Order: sequence, then C-alpha cells, then structure tokens
Amino acid sequence: MTQFVVHYGLADAARIGAALGAVLGAGDVILLSGDLGAGKTTLARGILQARGLAGEAPSPTFAIIQPYAPPEVDMPIGHVDLYRIEDARELVELGLDDYLYDGALLIEWPERLGDQGWPGALGLHISGEGDQRILTADVPMHWEKRWPL
Repeated sequence: MTQFVVHYGLADAARIGAALGAVLGAGDVILLSGDLGAGKTTLARGILQARGLAGEAPSPTFAIIQPYAPPEVDMPIGHVDLYRIEDARELVELGLDDYLYDGALLIEWPERLGDQGWPGALGLHISGEGDQRILTADVPMHWEKRWPL
C-alpha cells in the first residue's frame, strides 16, 4: 500500500472527486473518513457526477444508503453513510457486498465497519480547517496504476 498526500482548497473538491470518479470501476470501494464537515460528501458528489449523475446527490446520512443505478449513472453505485451505525453487526442487513458485482461503493464514516474495515479499499482521509484541506490516501496495490492525483 502506498500513501499519497494532496493539499487542496474547498473549491477543488469537485475536481478531485471527478478525477477519482473517472477511474472508479466495478468492484471498487472508496472509504471516506474525516470530521463532520470535512468534505466527504462533497468528494462523493464529484465522483458521482463523473459517473454521469446530472442532478443533486443528497447526503445519505438518514437513509444510510443512497443507491444510484443506470441510466442515472453508468454503473450501480452505493453512496453509504455509516454515521448512525452503532454496531458493526448491523452492516450485514445493508447488503453492501451486492453492489460490488457490477458496481462500486462510496462509504463515509468507515470507522463504523469495525476492526476489519474493508480489505482492499481505497482509503481517503480528509483533514484541515477553513478553506484548506489535506487528503491522505492509502492506495492499495490494485489502485496504484490508476491513481489520478
């Protein structure tokens, strides 16, 4: 696994999300972590727009999973927010693995996945204050050749 660090301003978040979305493939999982208001959903929206979403992408905080499917996007994508999950055992009921047959997952608050996390996932951690952000990416080997940033 290789780690990359990207410094950016909030105005660049959609561009960074679009770059990630352009290389997203079926079977991929992207884990988005950071404090409340860090910009996780903003990056996810950029990824979804790169995959064809023309409308607004609501935050899945209350729904937990916001599904997207063709023709809205070019492949099935589950945008997941685990903030309200209290026990990793609750995740079995969500059926997240089903997205990975022909689609991808964007998971906010991956800390709620439990000790194992999600093996092989691209891990993105957002930190920073004000307009400045730092994206720390833990890039697994199968992502290294297509890492866009």
